[in-house]
Amino acid sequence: MRTSPARRIAVIAAAAGACVVALAGPAFAHVTVQPGSAPQGGYTAVDFRVPNENDTASTVKLEVNLPMDHPLASVRTLPMPGWTAVIEKAKLDKPIKVHGNDVNEAVSKITWTADAGVKVAPGQFQEFRVSIGPLPTDTEKLTFKALQSYDNGDVVRWIDEAKDGQPEPAKPAPVLTLTKAAAPGAAPSASAAPADSHGHGDAATATAETTATAAKSDDSTARVLGVVGIVVGVIGAALGVAGLRRKSGSAAS
Repeated sequence: MRTSPARRIAVIAAAAGACVVALAGPAFAHVTVQPGSAPQGGYTAVDFRVPNENDTASTVKLEVNLPMDHPLASVRTLPMPGWTAVIEKAKLDKPIKVHGNDVNEAVSKITWTADAGVKVAPGQFQEFRVSIGPLPTDTEKLTFKALQSYDNGDVVRWIDEAKDGQPEPAKPAPVLTLTKAAAPGAAPSASAAPADSHGHGDAATATAETTATAAKSDDSTARVLGVVGIVVGVIGAALGVAGLRRKSGSAAS
């Protein structure tokens, strides 16, 4: 049984469309830490990027649990209009040394709650910025388990930890990768946050990080648009071939 040109074109278009979705989908698929890496031992500013993956409900709360096995002595949230941030602290079993002083407690959780009328609607995402440090020097990553709450009562638990050699879990926890600090005298990296007299990154560094994140987003958009162009070209070529076949068939008859 022969397949009609129209049916073949529909199959090609469907397959090409699936490729576009596969490439575009992961851009904001999970709750993530942006940027995804920072030097050990320093201070940095990170964003918890939260996409709304629900087509019928809006995100109204985010809870981020900080790692207590590698506690962070300094945690500060950036004020966000329409959102209230609440910081919870916990006593440490063993004090940590920060700038020569003993620190006996650390932030264990941050909860952002939307004010009345404020939400992250379907098709949108929000970024929640935090200044943290000093970052530990005895681990290569920090895992932040997060809970995303919707206004219909649904709660998505981004708490699964990835394991080497296994596929990524369905709801992975946000992870910040820690890199080795630059050697003394080396030029500072673009991602390193210079500290002020209190050990916190300055505004210029935060702006640079935001610009880098935006550049990554633009790069992802460009790749998706490129794939869309290829898809359109494939469909156009298929239509052209089908037209020539119909014309040849008519001439032969």
